[in-house]
Amino acid sequence: MDFIFSPWRYTYIKDANTAIECIFCMLPLANDDRKTLIVHRAEHNYIILNAYPYTNGHVMIVPFAHVDEYRALPSAAAQEMTALCQHMEGSLRELYQPQGINLGMNIGAAAGAGVAGHIHMHMLPRWGADANFMTTIGETRVLPEALEQTYERIRSKF
Repeated sequence: MDFIFSPWRYTYIKDANTAIECIFCMLPLANDDRKTLIVHRAEHNYIILNAYPYTNGHVMIVPFAHVDEYRALPSAAAQEMTALCQHMEGSLRELYQPQGINLGMNIGAAAGAGVAGHIHMHMLPRWGADANFMTTIGETRVLPEALEQTYERIRSKF
C-alpha cells in the first residue's frame, strides 16, 4: 500500500483543534466577511471559502450552531444546509465547469475532521487531473486563481 502525506495541513489542523475558542464560531463574529472569507450568510448557516483549498472554488457550509454531530443540528439548519449545497452546486458548475463535485462532511477527528468540534460541509469542484505530481510528490498545490478572486466570483452568486 502506498501512502501520500500532506504535511502542509498539519499546522492548520493542530492550531484549529488547540484553539481555546472554536474558529467556526469566532469567524462570523469578526464582522469582516471579506477578511474571514465568508461569502454568504443565511439564517442558520454561512458559506466560507476554505483557506487551504484542494481546488479553486472549495467552500464549506457551516452552521452557526456549535454542534459536533450532524444529528444534533436543528432540522431548520440541516434543511437550509441542503438548500445551500444545491445552490452552491449550481454556482460551482456555472463558474468553474467542473467534471465532478465533492460534497462531504468529516464528523470527528478519526473521520478526518480538521475542526472536529464544529460540523461543516465541504463542497469543491473537481477535474479529472486536478491532483497532479505537484500535489502528490512536491507537496505543493498549484491553484490558478487567488482566494480574493474566488471570493468575488462565488460571492457574486448571492
